Amino acid sequence: MRVKLEIIPMIIILLSFAIGIYFYPQMPEQMASHWNAKGEVDGYLPKFWALFLIPLMITGLYGLFKVIPKIDPLRKNILKFKQYYFGLILTIVGFLFYIYLVTIFANLGYQFNMNYLIIPALSVLFFYVGILIKHVKRNWFIGIRTPWTLSSDRVWKKTHDIGSKLFKFYAVFILFSLFFQELLIEYFLWIILVPIISIAVGLFVYSYFEYKKKK
Repeated sequence: MRVKLEIIPMIIILLSFAIGIYFYPQMPEQMASHWNAKGEVDGYLPKFWALFLIPLMITGLYGLFKVIPKIDPLRKNILKFKQYYFGLILTIVGFLFYIYLVTIFANLGYQFNMNYLIIPALSVLFFYVGILIKHVKRNWFIGIRTPWTLSSDRVWKKTHDIGSKLFKFYAVFILFSLFFQELLIEYFLWIILVPIISIAVGLFVYSYFEYKKKK
């Protein structure tokens, strides 16, 4: 079953390139590629890059994720949570593929607010990150890597336990923000960025004090 599941990212990669080739003749020379906080187009790319940049990104990230367990000095620890690691690969590949499809639909003339479609996908991504880091073991590539978590299994575990809860809370929070559309339109960047930056800074500081407590 595991071998069959590992085919899924490769199928998505091939499918994304096939979609790009199929829609290439139908797209304008300059395609919408970026939307601002209000969901309005504010950036364009030549259609070649608009259609193939994300497939190339997915391919590159998939290759990187396959290499990480082989080059990490603590690769034995990655094997201890390999099912969750593979789940992370699937989640990120699926997230980027979803963004790719939404971008193509927008350029085909379908009318929608991009932010309302991106937020649920972000919510799923961060909720899975919360699940992952609950089980991740100490390594150099995946997880909350600070000088203090990497120096202590105890600090690593305590920081990731609280980080897991915070990432899940953040995922639910941004999904819940969809019910407050006026506030979301007005304060989109604040709602999306401030909590995640606060979580990152908070976990960094928390790991330091946990390490000092150990000492």
